[in-house]
Amino acid sequence: MDRKAEVDNLETRLETLESRIYGERRNKGGKPVKCADSLSRVQAALANTANKRERVKILHKKIEDLLKYLDPQFTDHITVPDAMKLEFILAEEDFLLSQATLLEQVSNLQPLLDSNYIRDVPEHATKLQRLSQIHIKEQDQTEAQSLEVKKLFEEYNKMMFLLSKQFTQWDESLRNVEEAKVIRQVE
Repeated sequence: MDRKAEVDNLETRLETLESRIYGERRNKGGKPVKCADSLSRVQAALANTANKRERVKILHKKIEDLLKYLDPQFTDHITVPDAMKLEFILAEEDFLLSQATLLEQVSNLQPLLDSNYIRDVPEHATKLQRLSQIHIKEQDQTEAQSLEVKKLFEEYNKMMFLLSKQFTQWDESLRNVEEAKVIRQVE
């Protein structure tokens, strides 16, 4: 569907371009002039011209050679003698040997890479993803539970504070009554 929309958009843009270039001109059949038709006629004319001329044919055959000669690596290939290339290789001998050792280790460990454990990684990844979702859900539940416990502790502390205050008031009242009783007994 997206591909069709892109093609429709491209056709609309092409029609707009053609109307800007050619205006209201029409071809011999009375149809509006199309850019694609003009381009195909030009390409056919160039191909006919190229096929008729022997020098153009030879030039087309030489294009590959020209591209090869224009490549910057080609000049290195020509200018660097084999003895120099050998020196480059010998200079990098330690590096190449270390790479060979590493490749050998990889080839020795290849059976481990082909093991069922490695092949089952995508299956385990989906399981791990499910477990991660469960873990996140449980974390959210734990957080909610912690908030609830904190709220209950705050209520408990308020209750204990009020009871303590009430007991303090009762103790004060009881002490006042006892002091009044002791004063009456003395009199």
